[in-house]
Amino acid sequence: MGETEMVKSRFRKVCVFCGSSSGKRNSYRDSALELAQELVKRGLDLVYGGGSVGLMGLVSQEVHRGGGHVLGIIPKTLMCKEITGETVGEVLPVADMHQRKAEMARHSDCFIALPGCELENPTLISWGYKDNALAWGWVRPGGYGTLEELLEVITWAQLGIHDKPVGLLNVDGYYNYLLTFIDKAVDDGFIYPSHRHIIVSAPNAKDLLQKLEEYVPGHDGVVAKARWEAEQLELNASFQIDIAR
Repeated sequence: MGETEMVKSRFRKVCVFCGSSSGKRNSYRDSALELAQELVKRGLDLVYGGGSVGLMGLVSQEVHRGGGHVLGIIPKTLMCKEITGETVGEVLPVADMHQRKAEMARHSDCFIALPGCELENPTLISWGYKDNALAWGWVRPGGYGTLEELLEVITWAQLGIHDKPVGLLNVDGYYNYLLTFIDKAVDDGFIYPSHRHIIVSAPNAKDLLQKLEEYVPGHDGVVAKARWEAEQLELNASFQIDIAR
């Protein structure tokens, strides 16, 4: 196999949100592999939710196979092989789902959401602390989870917590209805038009990465980034104490 020509990128690490199922269409699996190959071609490292099942596994294994660095961030309660499969690359265990999202964002320069699909059996996991008590909940990895992760980083961009681009890999129109809903919210006055442009989308990995490279923030946030990062460092210190317990 000949050497792949390296494409220069302004990013170093890309966070990929995706499902721990592969979905029912071959196009989802093909697009996951295509995205991984584009990351390798651009010399980009992968940050993702850990595990090696479903689309998560396809992306992480392909990036790792291509020589890219892979960082999987996963709550301790999801680390058993029966839930996540065998991971590749570096694994960062965290206390709960909230810290997972914060750490994925902190380690990344941009975000990409692949289609998310669900496993048949939900899993009981720790969500974090509420009223000084550990809170638990049932989660189906992918599907709702991918959407929740995606909308949170979009909201953080809207607030000015970060200015990192957010992209949808809109395979076979998977996210068309979501984009239509967001456009409806803009039309009805619930989302500013400038905030609509936080999200970029494309039907294939190459075009999406190019759009992310060209992305320029066009909105004003309301939260001081430095203050937010200081608060996150304080939270991370407390989370590490929780993990050690």
